[in-house]
Amino acid sequence: MKGFKWNHKRVNRIYRDLELNLRIKPRHRLVREGLPPLAVPVAINQSWSMDFMREQLSEAGSIRLFNVIDDFNRKGLGIEVDFSLPSERVFRSLDRIVEWRGKSNAIRCDNGLEYISAVTLA
Repeated sequence: MKGFKWNHKRVNRIYRDLELNLRIKPRHRLVREGLPPLAVPVAINQSWSMDFMREQLSEAGSIRLFNVIDDFNRKGLGIEVDFSLPSERVFRSLDRIVEWRGKSNAIRCDNGLEYISAVTLA
């Protein structure tokens, strides 16, 4: 800069005083391919969905619900309700549903922390 000893703070102050804009690099966004549409089941027991829900109570804290739904007819196959639902109880509930309805071809669920346990991963 021709012998001037200006630091970056002074340069920024002069840019602001002269109402000049510093170049802001645009973000390069990742282009995501469209997700394939979800397969629509055509028969009972072809696909089940399971998920956890939480309901806040006024004085007793919160309760947890474990729901299993048949995707073909949207029928609720099982609901477990308690203050705590350990993985052994979830598997026991799934075993009861399999005894009653038969085994499903696929189970659809999110990647929640509820499905990460030593029993699930084994």
